[in-house]
Amino acid sequence: MCALSLVVADMPEAWAQANTTYDFNIPAKRRLSALADFTAATGIQVVRPGVGAIGGTSQAVSGQYSAETALRAILAGSGLNYRFTGSRTVAIEAQGADAGGGDGGVAPGEGIALDTIDVRGAGEGIGRGGVSEVNVTSADLERRNANDIKSVFRGEPRITVGSSLPMSQKVYVQGIEETNLAVSIDGSRQNNKVFHHNATTIIDPNLLKAVRVDAGVAPADAGPGALGGAIAYETKDVGDLLAKDGLGGFLKTTYNFNSNTSTNNLSVYGRQNGFEALGSFNFAKGSEFTAGNGQEVLGTETDFVSGLGKFAYQSTDGHRFEISHEQLRDDAMRPFRANVERMVADESKWPVVRPYTLDRQNTVFTYTDVSPEGWWDPKFVLAYNRSKVAIDQYLIRTSTYDYTSEGITDSLNGKLENKFALSIGNIVTGVDFYRDRAKYIGNTPSTSEKADNIGAYAQARLTPLERTKLSFGVRGDHQDFEGVNGFSSSDQGLSGNVSGEYELTSFLIAKAGYSHVWAGAPLAENYVQNAAWDYGAGPKSVTSDNYTAGFVVPYEAFRFEAGVFQTEIDNARVPLWAANMALRAFDVQTRGFHIGGTYNWGDGFARVRFARTDAEIDGQPADTYLGQYLTAPLGDVLAFEVAHTFTQWNLTVGADVEIVFDYDELEDPATGIGKIEGYEVANAFVEYRPPSLSSLTLRGEVKNIFDATYAARGTYGLEYGTGVVRPLYETGRTFLVSTKIDF
Repeated sequence: MCALSLVVADMPEAWAQANTTYDFNIPAKRRLSALADFTAATGIQVVRPGVGAIGGTSQAVSGQYSAETALRAILAGSGLNYRFTGSRTVAIEAQGADAGGGDGGVAPGEGIALDTIDVRGAGEGIGRGGVSEVNVTSADLERRNANDIKSVFRGEPRITVGSSLPMSQKVYVQGIEETNLAVSIDGSRQNNKVFHHNATTIIDPNLLKAVRVDAGVAPADAGPGALGGAIAYETKDVGDLLAKDGLGGFLKTTYNFNSNTSTNNLSVYGRQNGFEALGSFNFAKGSEFTAGNGQEVLGTETDFVSGLGKFAYQSTDGHRFEISHEQLRDDAMRPFRANVERMVADESKWPVVRPYTLDRQNTVFTYTDVSPEGWWDPKFVLAYNRSKVAIDQYLIRTSTYDYTSEGITDSLNGKLENKFALSIGNIVTGVDFYRDRAKYIGNTPSTSEKADNIGAYAQARLTPLERTKLSFGVRGDHQDFEGVNGFSSSDQGLSGNVSGEYELTSFLIAKAGYSHVWAGAPLAENYVQNAAWDYGAGPKSVTSDNYTAGFVVPYEAFRFEAGVFQTEIDNARVPLWAANMALRAFDVQTRGFHIGGTYNWGDGFARVRFARTDAEIDGQPADTYLGQYLTAPLGDVLAFEVAHTFTQWNLTVGADVEIVFDYDELEDPATGIGKIEGYEVANAFVEYRPPSLSSLTLRGEVKNIFDATYAARGTYGLEYGTGVVRPLYETGRTFLVSTKIDF
């Protein structure tokens, strides 16, 4: 199990307990899971030496509270106490020698080291949920019942996910497409640019426990290539699911009545004497779904398998070793171009659908010391990931099978770092490397591009004054690039970032940040590689500048926040197949603002958020064709969320609404490009846990309540009109039922 910690700002004890408040939305649940959510919300690592049990059910914690207040609520009735042991940890302790009975207490001398989500290096380090950070906790994932990446980020308008097909969904953070971000899964850098009709990073949300996004400004320890920020996906660990030594598991089944799709997840896990093992398997099968207009959307059937395996050992003195392997396979008939239902010009050339097979795997070895002392707090990661898409190719105008092509990208990567604890914060220093490859295999000689990079970095996260937090860092990288025809070049550059927050008053916090990023030369997508490319003097290294500023107003149960952002990327390489297009590159700029407010009450919350994102490519409004791997026309998005738990009935209800406004920046009668129509979509759910059978969870859900016909913003081809492109519409009104039983 990766001992990860969402450590954003390693705060002195006084600040952690008194001066900082956090936005909690933790329902009544297993106490161990609630403590994991506490870490995800605060970045404070929760530890207890030894092995044993932290059990029982905690009360709900929902609202704006200090870390100390939230901990008191989570531990109430457990026979446990807490103690802040330093600038970044809190220890859970028995209240006395006889503490151990009752509701989830521990016997004297027993305990558990509660590993947290370490996205250290994926965060700005100056606060939680502020101007440039987006955190999706395990509570968010449970509430959203996420079944694709779009639903993972539902309710957050700064993050856009286009397409209704999981295998072609691309993520845009403040308008920047994810291949321009430092994306990691369990600490492993991802290299997934396989085919422009496919997703760049696809992961099964059933395996996730948290996601951390640094929008725009990212720290030096987020890894190389963080041109527009960073995304860190973290998968589930045994410690998130099992409270003590023993065995456990759950079976979850979801049925989608729109497409007659059944999704089944079986997970089993165990821990004993420091050893831990987890296995999770997910299988989904179903037919094509129906859009709001009553028509089936071609090529949207489901044939999906994913799995996660983890094995870990943790010694009594805190040394932790873990190896994990995560894999998925999407294997179904898809539209000929998988990111659109149909291009009208294709109708006489090729079949409407064809087989696509997408395989992705991620293997990670991690060493950490979960009981660090003094300046020794090391972390070592060695990882390998691989993505392959196989596509049947046909002779033009005959629909006759010709051959099967393959695009393969992989990355061998790793890092060695140490966190130095100081009285006013911490400094993380380390070295990292990657060896990336992009390869095409077809009916011509195979081609590939390669890049090797080694980097060194340091990131400080400090609280120099009582009301001030400061984060700054620098990294240097050297990259060797190799082209398809043996061409080679080398380059190096420096990246730096600085960000901070200052508490102007007890209810007004100002934040700002800036970063300059050097990312080397990006590899070309597999399916455009051409052995005849002329590299000339070689591709230019890509650089970016990110700016962000804003403020947060936390006042009792209310929280208001607002911010502005801008990202400028220079020399973003997006080659085409033609011999003279190996160095094709663009300058990209996105800018905008976001505002939002949240009100929390004891058993629920209500939230509203708005974001405006404008995107340009070489000074002109972005479109989805030039913007592949860069950006997309997004515009204005308004999102509402509300949820409430009736604790006396173990019943939770919730709803969300997304309103996307018309976008007319591209409208031009001369080119035929038109206005992108807006839409409104509403979803609702109800979840029930019978008191007589607490291991059972029942859920009913309806998506697209008003049966709207729409394609999500960020989907390819929206601006060209249905006479040119039939975009991938989202599902019409959809009913889902889920059952989950723990054992």
